[in-house]
Amino acid sequence: MKLDFCFATRCLFVLLLALGFASTPGYSAEPMPPEGFRALFNGHDLSGWYGLNPHLAAKLDGEEKDKNLRTQRAEFSKYWRVEDGSLVNDGKGPYATTVDEFGDMELQLEYKTVAGADSGIYLRGAPQVQIWDSNQKFNSKAPDRKPHLGSGGLYNNTPGAPGRDPLELADHPFGEWNQLRIRQIGARTWVWLNGKLVVDDAVMENFWGRSKPLPSTGPIMLQTHGGEISWRNIFVREIGASEAKEILALTKK
Repeated sequence: MKLDFCFATRCLFVLLLALGFASTPGYSAEPMPPEGFRALFNGHDLSGWYGLNPHLAAKLDGEEKDKNLRTQRAEFSKYWRVEDGSLVNDGKGPYATTVDEFGDMELQLEYKTVAGADSGIYLRGAPQVQIWDSNQKFNSKAPDRKPHLGSGGLYNNTPGAPGRDPLELADHPFGEWNQLRIRQIGARTWVWLNGKLVVDDAVMENFWGRSKPLPSTGPIMLQTHGGEISWRNIFVREIGASEAKEILALTKK
């Protein structure tokens, strides 16, 4: 009986300890990637990421460029923080950039943003899968800018090109998390937003050189631009050559 009492006491202690952690601000369990995926964000710190806005350094050379890149890395933690298991940005500063680079892959993540925000996800270091405030009204003075159509499109494709605008409006209301799934094989890209296909096998153009193919590999970048945005459950699965061939064989293009 004494042994049973001790066992019960230990169990109660473990339960109270777990409840204490669960109620502590900033505490979060380790991310749980789906089978075959790995987590790019550990939910606790900025490991595996650094700061880079490629537009700020694109026209620089030599020591001037190196200095700019060092400054952006140093400023990263000033604008990005971990809060309750999410990667949060205040709308300013360099983009969160993965240390690792990726080619053919499938990316899953969740994001939550605010009114007026304008963000996106760079693939292979190139812009971008767009994230909008879809409540914005269409402005006829800027006819190529169509936030009212929703997020998920390849905004830096040429206006009118396949994939630039999403196939349907799939954004959740502010305050709710949105789920993005992105698959990229070569330059061909698919995007699902909240379970709806919004880009169907569209070629992603190379923003850095329209006449050049998209780089074969590059980092994933989370853009910061105009408003607070939170990210979580950032998982990636690299697609091998045989699987890529099978997927492409099933498409109509």
